[in-house]
Amino acid sequence: MPEFDDTLSLLLEGYGWLPNLRRRTPGGVVRTRLMGRRAVGLCGPEAARFFYDEDHLRRGTALPEMVKSTLVGHGAVHTLDSAEHRLRKAMFMTLMTDEGIAALTGHTMTAWDETVASWADGRRVVLFDEVAKVLTRGVCRWTGVPLDDTDVETAATDLLALVDGFATAGPRHWRARAARRRREAWLAAVVRNVRHGALSVPAGSAADVVAHHRGSDGELLDPRVAAVELLNVIRPTVAVSWYVTFAAHALHRWPEYRAPLRDGDGEGSFAEMFAQEVRRFYPFAPFVGGRAVRDLSWQGQRIGAGSLVLLDIYGQNHDPLLWKKPYAFDPQRFDGRQIGAFDLIPQGGGDPRTGHRCPGEPITVALLQALTTRLARLRYDVPDQDLGISLRRIPARPASGFVLTLTRPSGR
Repeated sequence: MPEFDDTLSLLLEGYGWLPNLRRRTPGGVVRTRLMGRRAVGLCGPEAARFFYDEDHLRRGTALPEMVKSTLVGHGAVHTLDSAEHRLRKAMFMTLMTDEGIAALTGHTMTAWDETVASWADGRRVVLFDEVAKVLTRGVCRWTGVPLDDTDVETAATDLLALVDGFATAGPRHWRARAARRRREAWLAAVVRNVRHGALSVPAGSAADVVAHHRGSDGELLDPRVAAVELLNVIRPTVAVSWYVTFAAHALHRWPEYRAPLRDGDGEGSFAEMFAQEVRRFYPFAPFVGGRAVRDLSWQGQRIGAGSLVLLDIYGQNHDPLLWKKPYAFDPQRFDGRQIGAFDLIPQGGGDPRTGHRCPGEPITVALLQALTTRLARLRYDVPDQDLGISLRRIPARPASGFVLTLTRPSGR
């Protein structure tokens, strides 16, 4: 049977594209074409284990140019494989200690309290935009990157644009490219100033670690590549804005979850269960891709060398074989459940220390727990607005950005 290019269907169907193809395909293993490339679509924990095995697939060569020019950057860790990837990945892992994550969370909570204190009673606030500014302040303080208060809004807008424009060929994409040029230039200057002693940053901070990292050749990273990697610490942190806005959406739809969040300490078991369910239930990454390093076989089906292999993230996070009533929002499903490395995969699967799983996943969970607890403690009204979440739009989010009006400002 001929394989037709399905790129237009992806643009039209968004998150539903690959799950829909799998439902129409006997055995659930999809064969198609995407942007002219032969592609195979897989789903499930065993498929994820197969996908993240470097003996099977390489991620670096599978990233399309439009993603490298917006979301991750040219020369980023995402574009590397094998030993070179592991060396670069180790640089990031030095930042992901319990102490480091706690420090980032602390900076972010301080920024949240400062921001909420500035909201006048009755003022309409677009939560998505405000959380982005909070996270931008927090992560820049944590990384050691200097950022004037007057520049926070512009920086936050650019950092959101990098994520918002990676999966479209329209105006959002071109805004993302322009934002990347600006932010790489900004951070390349920071790297040069750190190296030349013109800027003092805390020892062990991301700015310090990235500026002084040496590659497999023993040389410092090119300042532009170092800027790319520093941006790959800052940009994903600000992308937590999507999850916090989804959390607000969930609290609005299911207000019974507000009390257990409000009464907890932000780090308790219910806050973690709620955060994990937000990450499972709401749409973020639709799928990830890798390239077959040789002829492979999956469930008796041949995958030719060089083929593009797609792992259906959205489909797996809503698979009834994995999750009872997958389209119901139920934080209690995580009560006592051990989450396997290839089960819940909104930010990829496998071992983040060695594979391509996002090393910042613990940061996402920690920030989401803390910010969701703060949000549950606020007194606010939700005026009429469009809270619809279109699965055709990648990345999806509530159309209005979630507008609220504070009725009694409180930082706690």
